[in-house]
Amino acid sequence: MQVSLSKNLPLKQNQLAQSTFPMTDQRKTSRSAVEAGPTSAAVACNVRRVRERRGYSTYQMSRLLKEGGRPISPAAISKLERGERRVDVDDLTALASVLGISPAALLLPLTDSDKELVEVTGASAILATVAWDWALGRRPLRVTPGKEQTELLEYQLYSLPPWLRGPVGPRDALRDRSPLRDPRVGELLEEIAALATPRPLPEHHRKQGGTDGQGMD
Repeated sequence: MQVSLSKNLPLKQNQLAQSTFPMTDQRKTSRSAVEAGPTSAAVACNVRRVRERRGYSTYQMSRLLKEGGRPISPAAISKLERGERRVDVDDLTALASVLGISPAALLLPLTDSDKELVEVTGASAILATVAWDWALGRRPLRVTPGKEQTELLEYQLYSLPPWLRGPVGPRDALRDRSPLRDPRVGELLEEIAALATPRPLPEHHRKQGGTDGQGMD
């Protein structure tokens, strides 16, 4: 089921999303690769929302971005907030850094409840709680009934560095876990453990010296 992004945004963000990214029946069913989607709308709304909450003018924001090594003019920031300028990944991280927030806070619409549906480009309409768990690295966006544990482990294996992976993942990451244990869980646990285990230094490195530069032999 498709829902309009505007239903999940506060009133001010609703108006901006509707005027900048009108949702026609054709757009609800398909989008071209170059067409702005709901995540672009969320970024535009969130940049303006957080900038105004921080009390930054577009000129102050532009100065901070320049100081951070990613110059964006005040006019470009205004266009960005109106949905008239695309945001690439470098822009996104620079904007999040300057605003003092996580990139996820720009990518997802702000909702009043975790039960609301939000639109994510490429994923259609999903619960806000699922979208945030996914964006914050807690769980896959979708899970297959009966394979929840395996897919959570695969998500950790391919998404997170070894020092962030847990043995089975966050306890509350999957709200409705299957009581059945997937046969691949043990295999995936061994793979995660192997990747997380520090490898010994080669023989010639050990002979050259330790961390203080002195020989270990």
